[in-house]
Amino acid sequence: MSPIPYVLGNDLEMNAKGVILRAFDQFRLKSCIDFKPRDSESNYISVKKLSGCSSFVGRVQSREQVLSIGRYCDQISTVEHEFLHALGFYHEQSRYDRDKFVTIVSENIIKGFERNFNKVSIESITTHGTPYDYESVMHYSKNAFTNGNGSTIITKDPKFQNVIGQRLEMSPSDVQELNLLYKCNSTVAFKMNCGFSKGTVCEMNQCSQSGNGWEMVTQVDGGPSSDHTSLPSGSPGYFMHVSTASGKKGDSAWLETKMISPKRDCPVQCLQFYYYHSGSESDVLNIWMREFQDEQDNKGTLRLMGQITGNLHHVSLNATKHFQVEFEVHKGEGSSSGGFSIDDISLSELECPHLTLQIDDFEELLKTSKFGTFVYSPRQYSSEGYAYRVAIRLTRTYFGMYVQLLSGDYDDQLKWPCPQRQVTFQMLDQNPEVQLQMSKQRSITTDATLTNENNELMFAGPLMGRSYFASLEEIKSRNFLKGKSAIFISSFQGKAVVFNVKSYDWNWKFTTKYFKKFKSLYNELEILIKKLRVDFTCVPAQEGGDCSFLPWSPVIHQLSTQSQSRCDGLEIVSHQNAWRTAEQQHPLHKQSISVLVGLLFVFRLGLE
Repeated sequence: MSPIPYVLGNDLEMNAKGVILRAFDQFRLKSCIDFKPRDSESNYISVKKLSGCSSFVGRVQSREQVLSIGRYCDQISTVEHEFLHALGFYHEQSRYDRDKFVTIVSENIIKGFERNFNKVSIESITTHGTPYDYESVMHYSKNAFTNGNGSTIITKDPKFQNVIGQRLEMSPSDVQELNLLYKCNSTVAFKMNCGFSKGTVCEMNQCSQSGNGWEMVTQVDGGPSSDHTSLPSGSPGYFMHVSTASGKKGDSAWLETKMISPKRDCPVQCLQFYYYHSGSESDVLNIWMREFQDEQDNKGTLRLMGQITGNLHHVSLNATKHFQVEFEVHKGEGSSSGGFSIDDISLSELECPHLTLQIDDFEELLKTSKFGTFVYSPRQYSSEGYAYRVAIRLTRTYFGMYVQLLSGDYDDQLKWPCPQRQVTFQMLDQNPEVQLQMSKQRSITTDATLTNENNELMFAGPLMGRSYFASLEEIKSRNFLKGKSAIFISSFQGKAVVFNVKSYDWNWKFTTKYFKKFKSLYNELEILIKKLRVDFTCVPAQEGGDCSFLPWSPVIHQLSTQSQSRCDGLEIVSHQNAWRTAEQQHPLHKQSISVLVGLLFVFRLGLE
């Protein structure tokens, strides 16, 4: 089907634009729905910053159809929610069969908003046979539009009372219904997923220059004792392993994927897999890509993308032709009691995150660390050359995430301050099937034109981090903790990459006029923080390092080689302006010490 044309309004907040583009990628990964910037198409979606978050259900207008992403709507789940409305979805609790699954408490609804809980008749809506989904991103929360007298929605099954209203991403059932609605039998960006769970190698080929080749196993004496897919249950499952315990230096074993053909115009692919290294430190896992010029080319050109020797690794490469990915284990010097194992391989035509941080025993670390302890990632560089790191603040029952600019090798070549850059934090849902993942993510953007509630210019945006990112209770759901490990990924985007829209001329007077004043204030704040004894201690994850990596470690490699919606009626769906993040309601925001910590990060990002 043809991509859906869209226009991002000039009034949209810069952060919202970046989040919208990220939401589009999720549609591409999980469905056949695609979006494209409008050229001259007569029918298109116009995204504007109006009051709140709202959309018509289905295409109900010729030419321009407005969808609102207003203030506090810049979360990927909210954007997905509104675009699902535009694609023909009603709220989940509006299904004609909803009374079997939930009870609507009318007396607890704010007067005037009762219509948001109306059922849609069976003649006006189809569920395509999908079951009622408590996890749907289209479902209201238990307290939606409450007048303060209690919940407005009560689930028939009590265990889902705190599940409804989730704001992670589209649920698998949402995606299933979307694909049925648009008769999808393929996706735009998904290429492959292999967890070896059925004892098959997913059409991969193997070869070896010695007696030790790739083997499909369920456990290895030197580790791991189980596959990654079935963690934490430890149920028998398969993974691929090469032993380096015998043989000679230089022996190698190869595992290659089937031929893959890029479909998208933008030449970008992301390879992700988990590995376990139990051999010698000198053993190497090489990642190769073999590109073929045409169908007659049966040899191709082999290029080394990266080497893995026990740490996480990222590589970018643009692939424009048919290609294969090849995993080569190369035996090094010294004794080995194990080898290399890989599992849960996925490949998509999306951009990889820029940073991956895996923390061992995260729940225990969260509960036992001193309140306010920070765990820092290693220093990273953005594509423009800005040095930064991600910080996770541990506070016993919840945690926050921040970004901090650091001194780097290219500081004298960069523009300072650095507005209009977006950082996206994500706690990865480690479901082995990437299309079923529902990760938690938040984005923040430095914006020289953003104003606060008093219409005053703010240099760095609302926050340079989230003091409340997720609670311990939240991360125990789904696959956020797998084998006791948590995986955090982040991206640092420049405006040209993130927004992919027309550039604008920005007013730099504010930043230049107040730069020295804010720098002085920042220094004073830092001294005050130290006097207040706020703990900025880094918890080293390994001796001499910044963070720890579990034996099963994620690897993310950058392989850088619609028609009209169903019209369900003229109803415009409006939502509470309470879609704001929990961090804005958290009691710690009332404590001055947290304000100072937040300001410190703002000034570090904007002024260092």
